[in-house]
Amino acid sequence: MQTRSVFLALFWVALIIFLGWDWTQSRPVNLRLEPPLIAAGSGQAPSGGHCSAF
Repeated sequence: MQTRSVFLALFWVALIIFLGWDWTQSRPVNLRLEPPLIAAGSGQAPSGGHCSAF
């Protein structure tokens, strides 16, 4: 039982360190340059994929 809790604590510490590193090294997201949702209610017909879409 002790080994499991050590591995669990190491996992959470590693995850927090990784997220902190990612937060400091990443550029901020510019929401104005993000692409819109893919045809979410825009009236556009899907261009491919499922035969059941039509």
